[in-house]
Formats: sequence, C-alpha cells, structure tokens
Amino acid sequence: MSFKPFENKIFLSSPTMHGEEMEFIQDAFKKNWIAPLGENVDNFEKEAAACTGVSHAAALVSGTAGLHLAFRLAGVTPGSTVICQDMTFSATVNPAMYEGAKPVFIDSEEDSWNMDPKLVEKALDKYPDAKAVVPANLYGTPAHLSEIRDICRERKVTLVEDAAESLGASYKGEHCGSFGALGVLSFNGNKIITTSGGGMLLSEDEEKIKKARFMSTQAREPYPWYEHKELGFNYRMSNIVAGIGRGQLIHLKEHVAEKKRIYRHYGEQFKALGLPLSMNPYPADSKPNFWLSSILVDSDVCDKADASKDISAEYPGMLSGICPSAIIMKIMKTLSSYNVETRPIWKPMHLQPYYCSYDFIANEDHCVDEDIFRRGLCLPSDIKMTEAEQDTVIDMIASCF
Repeated sequence: MSFKPFENKIFLSSPTMHGEEMEFIQDAFKKNWIAPLGENVDNFEKEAAACTGVSHAAALVSGTAGLHLAFRLAGVTPGSTVICQDMTFSATVNPAMYEGAKPVFIDSEEDSWNMDPKLVEKALDKYPDAKAVVPANLYGTPAHLSEIRDICRERKVTLVEDAAESLGASYKGEHCGSFGALGVLSFNGNKIITTSGGGMLLSEDEEKIKKARFMSTQAREPYPWYEHKELGFNYRMSNIVAGIGRGQLIHLKEHVAEKKRIYRHYGEQFKALGLPLSMNPYPADSKPNFWLSSILVDSDVCDKADASKDISAEYPGMLSGICPSAIIMKIMKTLSSYNVETRPIWKPMHLQPYYCSYDFIANEDHCVDEDIFRRGLCLPSDIKMTEAEQDTVIDMIASCF
C-alpha cells in the first residue's frame, strides 16, 4: 500500500481554539486589564476550582511553577526526600530539585502505567521522613489516587497530585487534581485545553493558596513600599492568558469527548486488523480524559529484533541500552516520512542521565516502566484530525507489520 504525505502535518495534540477565547481577551483590552492580574484571572481560578471540585485555586505561569510552589508549601527543603513517579516528564521532578530535594522514583503498575501504590508503601518504609509523594496521571489516565491518598494520610506525608495531563479525568467519581493536599494542572499548548502556557495550583486549604499567591508575586509584603521578608517568584498568570483559559474551559467536555472518540477508533481498528498491539490501559473505576492515545506492541514482536545497537550508533553517549524496540522505531520513522507526528512513551526518570544516580523502587519480577518504554508509542491524538485522516494513519501503522 502506498501513501502520500499529508499536506498539513498530523500532530500529537495541538491547540484547538473556538472563539470565546478572543471575547475574554477583547473584554480585557476594553477594560485595560492588560496588567498581570485582573477579572479574567479571578474568574479563571474560580471556574477551574469548580471544574475540579476543589475550593481554591491560584493561576500561575506554568504547571512547573505550580509544582515548585507545592513543594515549598509541603515543606521540601535541601536534603528532603520526595517520592516521585518514574514514568513521567521531567517537569514532575525538576521543581523538587530546585529546592535541593532527593527524588526516589517509583515503578508503575500495568493497569494504568502510573505509580504503583504497593511500591509507594515500600518506599515510605525505606524513607519514613519523606516530605511528599507525587503521582502523575500519565497521558490523562488517573493513577490509583484514592489508594495513594490513603497511604499518604496514614503515613502523614503530603500528597502532591501532578494532574498536568488529566484535567477532565476522574477516579472513583472524584476529579483529578482534587486528591492531594495540593494539585497541579497544566495549560501548555498541547494539553486538553490550553492558555498557550500556564498552570493552576489547587487545594482545599485556603491558607495554602493565599501563601502560593503571595510567593508567586515576588513575596511582596503589604507595605506602601517594596518590603520582602522571604524569597519570592514571578509566577502569576497574566490576565490576557487567563482569558484564553476561560474560553477554552467552556469546551473541556467537548475536547474530552473527541479525545475519547479517537482512542476508541484506534482500538477498534487495530483489533479489526488483527495487529499485535494494544491501547494504553486504564482502571475500570476511572474516566480518563484520553489526552494522548498510545499503543503497546506485543512483547514477542519486539523481542524478535533489538534496536539498541542501532540507536546507540545514531545517538552516541546514550546512557542506557534500554530504548524503543526496532518495530517502534520503524513505526515512528514511517509515520514521520508521511508528515505524521509520533513520540516514544516518556523515558523513565531512572534511565535519565541527570537522575540515574537516585534510588529507584522497582517491581521485583520485572521493571514495568522499562518494558513500557521499550514497547510503547504515543500516536497522533489531535481533535482536529478527521476520521479519514486517522484511518490513513492506522493503515500506515499496519504497513509496518
């Protein structure tokens, strides 16, 4: 089967704008609320809090900024231990390093590709003085959040939920972002809704959110002059950016429905074609937002060829011999040649050169994260992709087998 490259690139996930965003921005211009704060920021905080079922929220420049403030509020200081998800983007962990913390990475369980609660308990046995536990809801799929929350409550350690990828998802009827003492959302350009860049810190604790707002506006004391008693940061979201977020939030349910449609269509077509792969899983008692659809190639297919030598030659200095399998690289290269974006599953933190010296708590029988990284691939999940375009992408993938 021959294919023609798509004239317009098929993206993993690009912004989808509607029109209401510009109305909120124009209103800010009309009222001259171009300064960092204003009506859009205030209302976006209220609307995001209501959407996630929490009482208080602080709009910030990024999800990373939200995590940084969350760690400070959790009492993370130089030398503190922070229990982190291993399979995630480095932005989950980097803010702990800003405070001089020591991360301990946790392997995943196979039914959600997220932090394994059993291993969280094992880590807290080993590090009973840990300051925070940080699950991340991978690709919009909730971790076993209530189980992890129960462990954190029992061990009296702060749960910081990295819900950057999971706005609109829920676990056992509770919204992602609401499980921790602190939760963080991201509105980066590729997320389920976007403000071009931005984030939100969530909490039931009003005092924590007040403190976050204080720290995020350079920790300026309420004096007539500039008085600073502690270190501050320039982390507050602008009123214009918040206007984009308010317009986007109106369409959250619509975006989730479209992402779900894409996920289901991939799964149905792969099954109909008899391809040796499966979709990224999710627990039965969860409702993902299906932000990114991913595949896992059957292990026996991946075992037939080892890509590590080729990859090492192409990318000299690679720390670990663990890399995407030959079939994953073939799918990526094939789709790229037709102007289709794909991306490997997040490379686990314990394999990253910067983080490889820190402790990693793995499953005893096999490392789940290394296996998923070797066999997994994120597929285009852009809600502007038509079903016909998706069918062509599916045929391209099938041609690789």
